Parts: sequence; structure tokens; C-alpha cells
Amino acid sequence: MHRAPAAMVTKPLTDPDVQIRTPKDPNTLSNYHNFLTKHTSVDFEIDFEHKILSGAVGLDLESLTDEEVKEIVLDSSFLDISEVKVDGKTAKYEVGDRIEPYGAPLRITLPSSVPKGKIVSLVIAVSTTDKCTALQWMTPAQTSNGKHPYMFSQCQAIHARSVFPCQDTPDVKSTFSFALRSPFPVLASGLPTGASEFQPPKKEGEQGTLKYTFEQKVPINSYLFAVASGDLACASIGPRSTVWTGPEELLECQRELEGEIEPFMKAIESTVAPNYQWTQYNILILPPSFPYGGMENPVWTYATPSIISGDKQNIDVIAHELSHSWSGNLVSCASWEHFWLNEGWTTYLERRIQAAIHGEPHRHFSAIIGWKALEESIERYGADHEYTKLITNLKGQDPDDAFSSIPYEKGFHALYAFELLLGKQKWDKFIPHYFSTFANKSLDSYDFKACLINFFEKDAEAAKKLADFDWDKLFYAPGYPTKPAFDDSLVKTCYDLADKWEALVSSPSSSSSSFTPSPTDTSAWVSNQSVVFIERLQSFGTKFTPEQISLLGSTYGYSSTANIEVSSRFLCLGLKARAPETYEPASKLLGKIGRMKFVRPLFRLLNEADRELAVATFERNRDFYHPICRQMVEKDLFGEEGAPAKKA
Repeated sequence: MHRAPAAMVTKPLTDPDVQIRTPKDPNTLSNYHNFLTKHTSVDFEIDFEHKILSGAVGLDLESLTDEEVKEIVLDSSFLDISEVKVDGKTAKYEVGDRIEPYGAPLRITLPSSVPKGKIVSLVIAVSTTDKCTALQWMTPAQTSNGKHPYMFSQCQAIHARSVFPCQDTPDVKSTFSFALRSPFPVLASGLPTGASEFQPPKKEGEQGTLKYTFEQKVPINSYLFAVASGDLACASIGPRSTVWTGPEELLECQRELEGEIEPFMKAIESTVAPNYQWTQYNILILPPSFPYGGMENPVWTYATPSIISGDKQNIDVIAHELSHSWSGNLVSCASWEHFWLNEGWTTYLERRIQAAIHGEPHRHFSAIIGWKALEESIERYGADHEYTKLITNLKGQDPDDAFSSIPYEKGFHALYAFELLLGKQKWDKFIPHYFSTFANKSLDSYDFKACLINFFEKDAEAAKKLADFDWDKLFYAPGYPTKPAFDDSLVKTCYDLADKWEALVSSPSSSSSSFTPSPTDTSAWVSNQSVVFIERLQSFGTKFTPEQISLLGSTYGYSSTANIEVSSRFLCLGLKARAPETYEPASKLLGKIGRMKFVRPLFRLLNEADRELAVATFERNRDFYHPICRQMVEKDLFGEEGAPAKKA
């Protein structure tokens, strides 16, 4: 059944009647349609000994109704709550039964109903527990220099509720203030306002602590709450950008990123408008167990160390996370069912940056790589699966289970389809209008549709095209979108070489083939061309012999490269070909990187090639992986109920 379009109206989007809030998010237990968070303040001590955050969170909520509502319901998950105050007075509360996968509702009784428009202030004494799904605590041995512990958060999609009670939905935005006490430097998703109030160590051998404070005056969603603390150092990489990482890696990271960020920022500002709203754009290079390529936490993008490859070939991840400053952070999807509005727009803008910096063929080259990722995700789910739709039904589901390249790539193709339909000149006029219209707001796909139609209602040609457009197919059809005719000038040489290898592996003894692999075949390529080439080889990967895998790796340097985008794909090819020489290298790589983009495909293929080694590798590195990654790999290896996963 198609959900009724909540904002499918002819009234202007600024009309007050259109702004009436109705709950759009099925993945929250909160009653945010009655009360809306306006400001969030956290005052936490980062306790490395007990691996918890403890302190208090303050929530200022606006009443949205004059009805008799005497209860505020917040999301919580595995929290230790000891007291709740309402407007300074102790209040009754209860933590309801746990409802998987959404945690337990925190029900707070109000002394009386709150008139519409009035603010009610909550202060909740709380600490996290060892079951928190948003925090990763690393021992000194898990860090690069082995000297100090380290912690960081990852709250997307619905993990903020395991740090503090909140309205844990992307449909709610609030300003934030942070006060975070730690023995080590602290970063949070706001602008730093200082470090003060030194406290001497409580025990001999411990370090003293400082309170680090931050302000975020641009309203953000709960999933963008972020904190990290550890042995950190920083260096400038641009006029409004710095990089933060461990002291030993700092110079290497600075060399990789210096001078690269500002051109990205200027390129996207020329396309999107309004200009960058967050003042600073900084990058925190996290330890290798970080589960994503990057996380778009405001002010400080969290990034995987796998982008630091020494050749500046993998920094387009930063173009993606920077684009999130507009799509996702400034303009947000209202629920995870409409996640494509975050990731599709961001992937589209990332590729516009690539076109501005490197030329239009590079945008198409990136889209071709993206199509391969889309194919893999759709084939894994099945072309008729719910999660292959642009708008998914996540009622009762864990949004993490639907995470794949589909909202990124199918979302990109939705937007690229409008560029082709309307013409780039007209489409480019809509882009800044969209981001200005929804700045500091959340929207769903129906709001997007209404905005696009309204913008072109006086352009008869464009209006007719949009009226004839098959919106139902776009939003609800599972499987593949229509594949455009991309400029393949940068991939043709990759495909030609792959064709030669296919002929070689299909008939290795044939005298008709004059092809002899040589390092010069790929010496002029950028690394992404190697990515495309190896992915092409994967389509007939089972035809390779172990000896041919060895020849491929030694000839082109794939078996020794430090570029993980290339090495991981080569290892996946070797596992498909059942080349034993790739088994141990794959196992070792799985102990060095926690990025799910690499970890999950490698584990799936290692499980098929050598299940015993796959299980042993996982058990050996279980504590190394972030909780989100660990949970996903457990499902891949052992299935939903702990039984052995079915082999593909």
C-alpha cells in the first residue's frame, strides 16, 4: 500500500497549514508529535576506566498541542537513568519494556498539561552501560601508538538513544551545547568554546581532567551527536579546515589532505547555495575500526584511515562527507524510509564536485563504479526485495539492516534522471531553491516531489514533463532504475584489458591469444581504474586459477598495494577464484580495518572459501570491530538466529 503523500499539496510550502507536524518516522518510540525538542545540552564525564559516559542531559521541548497531554515519551536503549526533573522539580518516570529493535520508551509524567507553544525543561541524570551500541572504547593496544585509550561515537541510525534519552528521529532537529570532561582532548559536533576547570587525578597514576565545551547553533538531528576523545593532535589543511588524528599519523594525514578541501568547498558552494553554514570543516581520522568511510558529523567529519593511501587517490570520500553539510545535515530526511534524500543527494553533489575539479568524464566514471556497487546490493537482496526500493517500509525494522549502496546509488540515479529530463540548466536552478527551502528542516519524498513540481509550475514544458513522470515507479519499484548512457571514456581501457584477461583465463593454452600481461598495462591508470578493472574481472572470477590470480597480483602490484580500495577487491577476486594464497592476506586485512564496505564482502567470501578461517578471524577480532559492524558480520556469518549463514 502506498502511503498517503503528507505534503502533496498545492499550497506554498511556507504556508502555516503545511507545517503542521505529523509523525513520519516509524523507528522512534517518542511522542515528538506532541512535544518537539528545541535545545539539547549534555554534561558528561568520559570515564575510560568503566567505559561509560555519565552525567546529565537537558532537553527543552516545545508543546505542539493544547490537548491534555501529560506525558513525554523519549527513546532510550540500555541506559542507567537515576533521576528526572521537570522544570527543576523531581518528576515520576518509568522505563517501559524493551521493544526490539527500538529500545525502551522513557515515560515522564508531567504535573499538568503544557499549553501549545510553551517550553518544558527536562534534566535527566543518566549514564551509558556496557550494552551501549553507539560507543566504541579502545584499549591502548588498539590505537596506533599504544599509549592511551580512545573512544568515539557513531549514532546513525538509531543509536543516539543508547547514549542519552532523546527524540531519536531525523524528523527532529535541535541546537546543542556540550560539556565533556576527559583526561584527553575531546571533539564534539559543535564549535569549540574552550577547555577549563582542571581537576587533579583521583588516584595515583591517573591523569587529571579538563572540561571541553562546544556549541552547535545550527539545529541538528540526534544521529549527528558525536564525541571522540583520545591522544589527538591537529594540523591546518586549509583556510577553514584542520585535520585531527593520532600524533604519529598527523604529518602523513596533513600531506594527504592539505590543499584539497577548499577547492571541494568552493565547487559545491557554486552549485548548491546557501554557502557553508557550519563555520569550520574539520576532519578526524579515526582508528581503523571505524565502520564507515566517513560520517558527516557537523564541524568534524569522522573518516576512516583507509582514505590515507599516500597517493591522494581516495580522498573523494571527503567530497562525499562535505556534501552532507548540505544534504543530510542542513536538509535532512524525515525518516530512514526516505534515506535516499540524504545519501542520493550527497552522492549526486559529490559527483558534481568531481566534475568541477577533474572534468565531466570523472563524474560519469564515478557513476559507473557506483552502478557496480548498486548491482552487488540488489543481487544480494534480490531484485524484488523491499530494501531495493527508493522508499522502503521500515515499520518494525532496524534501519541498519537496510543499509546498503541502494539509497546512495538509486538515489543518485533518481536525481540524475531529473537532470536529464529537465535539462541541466533548469535543474541547476532548482538545486539552490531546494536547499534554501528546506534548510534546517526535515522532509520526506513527497515534500521533495511537491517542491519540484511547485518550482516549475509556471514553466509549461517542465511542468508537463513532471506531470507525465512516473513517480510511483521512481518511489516504489524494487530493483534496478533505468541505466543511463554514461561517458565510458575513462573505463574503456579497463574493459578492454579485462576482455583480454577473460580470453586468457577461458583458454589459457590457446595459441590464438597474443596477450602477455605486463606492468605497462596499468602503469598510467589512477587507482579507480584498477577498481573498475578488478570489478569487471569479478564477473567471471570463478574461471581464474590460483596461478592466474598470482600472476595478476604480481604483475600489477595488486598483492602488495597499500591502497585498500584496490587490495580489498583483489582479495575478493582471489577468494571467488578459491586461490589459497589470498586466504591469509584476507584474514590479516580483516584484522586491520573495520570499515564495513570492506569487511562484510571479505567475510562473506572468506566464509564460502574457508568457513573455519572466517569464523576464527571474526572471533579473533571481535573486540576490534565497532558494535554496529560486529552485529552485521554476526548476521552474515551465523544468520539471524545464530545458525550458520547460508552460502550464496
